[in-house]
Amino acid sequence: MPDPAITPALIAKHGITPEEYRRVVEILGRKPNFTELGIFSVMWSEHCSYKNSRLELRKFPTIGPRVLVKAGEENAGVIDIGDGWGVAFKMESHNHPSAVEPFQGAATGVGGILRDIFTMGARPVFLLNSLRFGDIRPGAPNAAANRRLLSGVVSGIAHYGNCIGVPTVGGEIYFDASYDGNPLVNVFCLGTLKTNEIRRGAATGAGNPVFYVGARTGRDGLAGAAFASRDLTEDSKADRPAVQVGDPFIEKLLLEACLELFQHPEAVVGVQDMGAAGLTCSTCETASRGNSGIEIDLALVPQREPGMTPYEIMLSESQERMLIIVRRGHEKTVTEIFKKWDLPCAHIGRVTDDGFMRVKNHGVTVAEIPAKKLADEAPLYKRDARRPADLNRRQKLDLAALPEADLTALLPKLLASPDLASKRWVYRQYDHMVRVGTVTAPGSDAAVVRVPTGGNSWKYLAASVDCNAHYVALEPKLGALIAVAECARNLAMTGAEPLALTDNLNFGNPHNPENFYQLQQAVDGLAEGCRAFDIPVTGGNVSLYNQSPAGPIDPTPTVAIVGLIRDPKHITPSHFQNQGDIIFLVGGPAVGSIGEELGASLYLREAHGLKRGRPPELDLEREKKLHEAVRAAIRLGEIRSAHDLAEGGLLVALAECAISGAKPIGAVIQLDLPYSRLDALLLGESQSRALVTTCPENASALTSLLELHGVPARRIGTVGGDKLTVSISGAAPRELAWDVAALHQAWDQALDAYLA
Repeated sequence: MPDPAITPALIAKHGITPEEYRRVVEILGRKPNFTELGIFSVMWSEHCSYKNSRLELRKFPTIGPRVLVKAGEENAGVIDIGDGWGVAFKMESHNHPSAVEPFQGAATGVGGILRDIFTMGARPVFLLNSLRFGDIRPGAPNAAANRRLLSGVVSGIAHYGNCIGVPTVGGEIYFDASYDGNPLVNVFCLGTLKTNEIRRGAATGAGNPVFYVGARTGRDGLAGAAFASRDLTEDSKADRPAVQVGDPFIEKLLLEACLELFQHPEAVVGVQDMGAAGLTCSTCETASRGNSGIEIDLALVPQREPGMTPYEIMLSESQERMLIIVRRGHEKTVTEIFKKWDLPCAHIGRVTDDGFMRVKNHGVTVAEIPAKKLADEAPLYKRDARRPADLNRRQKLDLAALPEADLTALLPKLLASPDLASKRWVYRQYDHMVRVGTVTAPGSDAAVVRVPTGGNSWKYLAASVDCNAHYVALEPKLGALIAVAECARNLAMTGAEPLALTDNLNFGNPHNPENFYQLQQAVDGLAEGCRAFDIPVTGGNVSLYNQSPAGPIDPTPTVAIVGLIRDPKHITPSHFQNQGDIIFLVGGPAVGSIGEELGASLYLREAHGLKRGRPPELDLEREKKLHEAVRAAIRLGEIRSAHDLAEGGLLVALAECAISGAKPIGAVIQLDLPYSRLDALLLGESQSRALVTTCPENASALTSLLELHGVPARRIGTVGGDKLTVSISGAAPRELAWDVAALHQAWDQALDAYLA
């Protein structure tokens, strides 16, 4: 069939504005044909070009003494962890595909992030994920649909990760009505490699052959990058061709074949996975990085469906495919390795020196575009930003008008809420012990994984992923700043020192000034937090247009931080350890208060149905002192457990410490201080606080060390018994008590009950 005529309607359907089309014509010196129009549509989509966000991303700190590959240079950043070893890690989203087809959308999200890592020459070691769904509780609007999406996404993640043999060791899941119809599926992967074996994705050396390896090309995932760069609508359900279909068994073969090939550095010039925009992206990006050109013939591309057009082959996002630039004379090395692993391998083109991405079909040129202008010179926009008109109203909170809830009855309900409930239903589907490197299983403040570095030596890595989107929705800059602080705090509680950060910025349509204000302010907050903690950003992902007909999602700038633990004996659990241990509340506001900030809190949402108030304030210097003090005490052997205070404040943190270990254990808590409201005292979410425990003989030494670091320390109780008892003395004495076994049951079984 002949290509369709290039009309204004067809141009608009491809997401290209009239101004952008004029620029395309100027670049080509002529009007594009149908295939070229499709190529520009995917490469200049937000998903590939970041045309609406790139100017904001320049605010991030990206350099540091450990940074070996900076953000934006390659498929993933690389950080030096010492002794000649590095880690490559990154986070990516697969939100739109998961909304349409949750199993394959999530599965191929895992497959894509795995390829980003082993493309760098690294062996994938572990996965994390950050997920968001609408409310799944009975009676909630769209509860059945949200449960279907949750089940499909978790099954897809488990299927791909388990089959390929990479453990999923942690993550987070939150639920809110703003995600109805638009779930967030953010997937993180980390791999290890020797620092002298980093692979690059550049096409250099005119005449060097270009090889296609991996699965055959089909029509699945067609123009998926463009699909991810527009709002979700009711019609999106018909976009199933834009959703990729993954095969983890092929990916496992591809991973092993590529890593074997990389042991022949003389044969490999460059390597690039075919992710978003498929063959289009991999060809023009490698040529652009190498300041060269590239020429391929589509007739040589392995295909699994007959009659595919050049447009379909170039825009397909079929999974498990790679492009390899081979050094001339070493073609046999490549073909023999991929034959051994029983994978398609085809010599489809060559590197040129004219700067063009030239695509032929049976020798006839069907696309000819300057590679650098296509890959790196998409139009950049600074959108209008406007503070949401209702933000001041939503930040107002009249606590005097709210009755205090019955905390005895409320605590088990909070622990059973979807946000706080045990995620065992999720992570028991993941094989988090494969490769036997997992030290701290899912459910702790941060995952800890042991990675081999040759012989009998090991490195111990900690990683956490975090974002309280409720905070960001109510004050974007402060909420994003808290996301960095809390993620770094999670690492500190585990005994780790942060190395670097990757992010996934999930926002609505950037053409809406209120949405763009949220993005702009959140980036400012993330950048400020990274500078304060001296944590470079090594890369990440921007996912915009996350909105359904009901409106945009809550802004969700998810961050993942990787840290290093110097000695395995420093690895610290988050739950109570031994009967008789002394419990300290450390950090937070000045001595004489423990914080009563209820704005944007879990308590307001669950007890009063309110998403209101201003998030708790954050003092960065106080936060940094807390991290340094806890790490110092851990390294001196003075801390047995450490858990940060986050959603639900002090009371929820105490309950989590009591119930999240292998066997629940109680505590007796005694608080002697003035307070305005009991609910604010126990459920306020003031920042920079943690619960730590120590043996009785170390209590004085721990107090002295914390005071030396300028961190307030309050001895508040003792571990032991089968109840959690909280006594408040002073002018209005109170005593509250809960059976720990009952709290554990409410927390442990809630998610199973919602999904039964």
